[in-house]
Amino acid sequence: MYVIVDVETTGGTARHERITEVALFLFDGKTITDSFETLINPEKSIPLPITQLTGITNEMLQDAPKFYEVARKIYKMTENKIFVAHNANFDYWFLKHEFKRLGGHFNRKTLCTVQLSRKLLKGHRSYALGKLCSDLNITIKNRHRAAGDARATVELFQKLLEVGEEEIQGKLAINISGLHTDLDKSIIENLPEDTGVYYFRDEKGALIYIGKSKNIRQRVLAHFYNTSTRKALEMKNRIAHIDYLLTGSELVALLKESDEIKKHQPHYNRAQRRMMQHYGIYLKTNEKGYLGIHIGKTSRVRESPLTTFATIDRAKSYLYALTAKYELCQTFNDLYGNAGNGCFHFEVGNCQGACIGQELPDSYNLRVQKALKSFTFRDETFVVIDEGRTIDERAIVIVEKGVYLGFGFIEINELIKDLQGFKDEIEYYADNHDVRQILTTYLRTQKVKKRISF
Repeated sequence: MYVIVDVETTGGTARHERITEVALFLFDGKTITDSFETLINPEKSIPLPITQLTGITNEMLQDAPKFYEVARKIYKMTENKIFVAHNANFDYWFLKHEFKRLGGHFNRKTLCTVQLSRKLLKGHRSYALGKLCSDLNITIKNRHRAAGDARATVELFQKLLEVGEEEIQGKLAINISGLHTDLDKSIIENLPEDTGVYYFRDEKGALIYIGKSKNIRQRVLAHFYNTSTRKALEMKNRIAHIDYLLTGSELVALLKESDEIKKHQPHYNRAQRRMMQHYGIYLKTNEKGYLGIHIGKTSRVRESPLTTFATIDRAKSYLYALTAKYELCQTFNDLYGNAGNGCFHFEVGNCQGACIGQELPDSYNLRVQKALKSFTFRDETFVVIDEGRTIDERAIVIVEKGVYLGFGFIEINELIKDLQGFKDEIEYYADNHDVRQILTTYLRTQKVKKRISF
């Protein structure tokens, strides 16, 4: 059984915008067996361009039900159904985020009639719903309204089934060979498409692999489809059960994964993920007392890097930018050959002459230390606030005097004003080289909700 869905919204981003109208048609492949359509009060104003496109006004939505009032109906109508929509990711992720705001999970198998049409109905000038339906003589009543677009999508999907039902069914199936006899396929099918840590266990319940992902289901499937190495095949054949832990925040997932791997030492986690960061930035002092920042391979240097990078190009790009921003000497940072009469930055006025002795080490090193503080957290105390497991929750990560303490979760409306208040909400974890690298690299490259310093 299929459920054909269309939603209208206040904008194009599911994370920030809301649903204003939804239509669902249950379809058995031949006829519509049930339907549901309603306007939804988005609890925010509709931008004028959206009103001009859909005809839905703020006034029309004042007395409409809020999403939580129809959530159960939508959940039940879509449960155990194949979710079908034109540009399915749009409709699916809007509904997924609405359920997340309520603290629930919404996971369905999806089919996109745009993708299916491109494959099964070749040669059309456009695969936008309006133009494609025009080509196929499908009439859309009330274009850009949920019921009108959904009903047209039903007719389009019916034509797709007529020309390629076998191919469509094959797309839905999880065709994985070599699964362990104890592993229930329904476990894979019901994995969440959310951020967290996942665990593979063998037939005796022993942990054999721990990983993290922003989309657990997608990442687990990638493991099962990976047949490129003997190790990958061997691990796949041993997986008898899958567990997972949702974290909301990718940073928390990275920290939790690192701790779990150290604690359990699964057989297939022998190669630490940090080794994927092949290059690090290190600090050195030359014979004249000047500090230099240089790049080195993490596998060849015993000391802990200040931060790490996957490729030499990324490391160099970052170091060049840092050197320019803080008016550092290219020679001391191994970015310029023999200075002679000064490095290139000195020639163009962006180095104060440390490379030829015009600036003394004490003055120069202050700027180096300032540069280091931009991507390390030596002696700093701060709380990172990030995405939670639901829309009403936030993840928190605490570093005190440069030492990682741990993470936890708080309600979005919780008023915490001091460090101790945050510390009361976390579970404590060990501080070590790996978690410091996770923190410095993540905070340098990714956005978080907020960072509060104490």
